[in-house]
Order: sequence, then structure tokens, then C-alpha cells
Amino acid sequence: MFTITDQQNQYLTYILSDSESDAHLKVVPDRGGIITHWQIKGKDILYLDEKRFADPTLSVRGGNPILFPICGNLPNNTYTHKGETYTLKQHGFARDLPWQVIAQNTDNCASLTISLESNPTTKAVYPFNFQLAFTYQLQDNRLKIIGHLTNHSTEKMPFSWGFHPYFLVEDKNQLVLDIPATQYQNQITQEIHPFTGGFDFNQDEIDVAFKNVSRSSSGYTDYSRRHEISLTYSDIYSTVVFWTVKGKDYICLEPWSAPRNALNTGKSLLYVDPGATFSSWVEMSLTFSSP
Repeated sequence: MFTITDQQNQYLTYILSDSESDAHLKVVPDRGGIITHWQIKGKDILYLDEKRFADPTLSVRGGNPILFPICGNLPNNTYTHKGETYTLKQHGFARDLPWQVIAQNTDNCASLTISLESNPTTKAVYPFNFQLAFTYQLQDNRLKIIGHLTNHSTEKMPFSWGFHPYFLVEDKNQLVLDIPATQYQNQITQEIHPFTGGFDFNQDEIDVAFKNVSRSSSGYTDYSRRHEISLTYSDIYSTVVFWTVKGKDYICLEPWSAPRNALNTGKSLLYVDPGATFSSWVEMSLTFSSP
């Protein structure tokens, strides 16, 4: 049985549930449309820094933030369009603005659709008219996110989008990563390194981008928590970013449609024509390991 309920905490929170598989998802539209919790059979899948979440002046570290209209950062946080210079902070504005719930459904899954429309705040930094909608679908051990971007401008609209899931881990040294690439770029030093399947988690920070992935999926096995996480996604997600910080109980495995600075370089940048709608999807699933 699928249900959707809401609960007024600091923010209005929507709770999607699948009682048969004992799966639950929490979505907070007013805090960037973010998924804050995903739980299966009493096990938390996502990490959330509750103190940062409670402070609206800080970006959320945890859950699954939405990245739009850029992924990563721009040099000096600026880009140029038609001779005008605009300022966009890291990962764009979607994760910071309130979203609206526009649809709910519990027929074949627990499904919630949220929407963000262009407004004076967005147009000051991104001069386009648009409607962005994401549908969160919970069923069994799977979470599917379907995105639709409609361009209401009179010109072609450039963008990139992605997600920044924080997966809860207890012992990073018990992880086996499945990232389909042979090399990565260190986002801190910009150096290229071969990838042999793992990292030295004694580093203070690991921030790397895999730009030449060979398939539209990635994931990891967590032998400490006895489960496997798999991500599959549309082939437009050309970059996978891995990020973690020493002493924090999370890893981020992030599908991005383009690397950092795509609005300036054009690399893997997506476009949607006037009046058209662009769509893509990401699915995350969990498999329990045998004892």
C-alpha cells in the first residue's frame, strides 16, 4: 500500500511510504525541494546534517540536493550570456529556493511532483523563463526521480543539472566502489589520476570528477552496513562526482549532466529550445547483502 502524508516540523514535510516494503521518503519543498530522508526496513540510506538543515542561511549538507542550472562552481562564480556577466553560486539556485507541490499519486507507487518556476530572483542571475519539475517515485527498494524542464523563453536555454546524494556510511574502508571509469580529475588540484577502484580515505577531503564514464550507472557495496547501492540514469549524465570529507559519515556519488564551468566552456552543456520540454531520469536502488 502506498501513502503520502504531510507533517509540519520546522518546514512542511511530505512523507512517501510503501508499507509492503517498509520504505519511507521525506521531501521538504520549502528547503530546495530536497529529499532529506530515505529509509528502508528501518535503515537510513541518506546522511543529514540536522544543524545545517535547521539554519536557512546555510546550504544543506545531506539528503539529496537538486543542482540547477549548473553543477559545481564557476570561476569567480560568474558566466557571460549575450555580453552580460551574471553571478551564480556553486550548484546554482534550485537547492536554495522554495518549490511547490503540483501533483501527488499513490496508484502504482508513492509519487510526488514538485515545481520551481522562474521569478525575479532567478532571472537576476539566469535570464530565462522556465518551469522545472521533478517527480519523486518510491516503490519497494527503489527511488526514481524524473525531471522535466520547459523553456518559456524566446531563445534557446543552456543548462546543466544533477543530484548530490549524501549516502550514510559507517566505515569508508569497507566500501567497494563501482564507477565505470579508468581515470578522474582531482577537483582541488586539477590533476588527472588513474582510477583503480578505490581511494585513500585518510585524506582530509576527496573531491574528484569522472568525466569519461563508459556506462550510465554507478554505485558501491558497503560491507559494513551490508547493502549495495546502485544508481542508473539517462545517458545525458556524462559526469560522475565523488566527494567526501574525513571524519564525516557520508560519501557523495553524484550524477551530473555536465562538468564544472559548463556555462562558460560549453562542454556537455544541455539546451532546450523555446517552448520545448527536456526530460531525464535517475534511479537509486538498494539491495541487502547476505549476513
